[in-house]
Amino acid sequence: MNLAKKLWAENEDLAQAALTHPFVRELRSGNLPRETFQHYIAQDAFFLDAFARSYALALAHSPDQEGMRDFFELLAGVQEELRLHASYAEKWGVSLSDITPDSATLDYTNFLLGTAFLRGAGETCAAMTPCMRLYAFLGQSLAADTGQVDHQYMEWIRTYSSPDFEALAARLESLLDRYATDTDAVHISYRRAMTLEVAFFEGQFEAIKQ
Repeated sequence: MNLAKKLWAENEDLAQAALTHPFVRELRSGNLPRETFQHYIAQDAFFLDAFARSYALALAHSPDQEGMRDFFELLAGVQEELRLHASYAEKWGVSLSDITPDSATLDYTNFLLGTAFLRGAGETCAAMTPCMRLYAFLGQSLAADTGQVDHQYMEWIRTYSSPDFEALAARLESLLDRYATDTDAVHISYRRAMTLEVAFFEGQFEAIKQ
């Protein structure tokens, strides 16, 4: 088993916690309140901006030309995802010009940027891979559950269940395998990111309650 698969298997409990989280369950059924999804769009756009910057830092820290190319192309993939969020925002009446991050969002972005700024490419991959692999896992799981059902959140499900998104997740995992070593620091970074993913979903409900 390669390192990426090993880390994912070790964190299956958090992957299942995300899949069964009320935010994801209601997204799957189409019953997620509109204001909750609107809030999510804004918070996720803020997060993705930090994710893109983390790719840029990983590119700068890349030990070889091949890695620079791969991180550049993955950065382009995030830019495409940000464009998707812009279209979501327009569709759902959400302004992305002045986003105030929630504490869960800020915790996650600070972790990502701090890791990407201070650590090498391998540990940065360990911090970034959970987002990509978890969203691919959620998208594919929800697509299998919803079948032919169509509702207002199916575009989100189709995006993250697509072969294109799976390819991006697999490519980041290949970089993790290439640059990371099987150390405690890598395991800790990966699990920290997975924990922050679940907290991010929880934060969407907490913000609406306030």
